[in-house]
Amino acid sequence: MTPPDTNTKKQARRHIGPLIGMALATLFGVAVIIYWLFEESAESDPPLPPAAEETELAPPRETVEEGEITRPEAD
Repeated sequence: MTPPDTNTKKQARRHIGPLIGMALATLFGVAVIIYWLFEESAESDPPLPPAAEETELAPPRETVEEGEITRPEAD
């Protein structure tokens, strides 16, 4: 069943306010999330320079000359 009075122009006028309000609330929410993401990334620790990453993460290399190799002892 359909309603007896379907005046679409009148319904459009009545709904424009709530539709604009919902659009503004959505835009405000998206803007707050974007601001929060940029704020978090600005406060994070800066990345290490490439030379520092290699020295801090990789263990120092040891040079082994012939004859210095030791074998694990058997139990």
